[in-house]
Amino acid sequence: MQRITIRLPEQQVKMIDLFVEYGEFPSASEAIRTAIRDMIDQRSEKVRGRLQLFEDVQKKAEDSITYLKKRG
Repeated sequence: MQRITIRLPEQQVKMIDLFVEYGEFPSASEAIRTAIRDMIDQRSEKVRGRLQLFEDVQKKAEDSITYLKKRG
């Protein structure tokens, strides 16, 4: 596992500390890792959707070019 350093607003740090204090997470690091995993999962779905849309548009463009070439 790699170590990184981040800066967070005091209010966010306090909320993370409360989560740890009330047993939601065993540590602040685990709370932050969970938040990052959730963000990656959400963004990955969004990116996959965009890639699929791009592939669909690209395929339609290729089909149109093929059609136009056949027509002469």
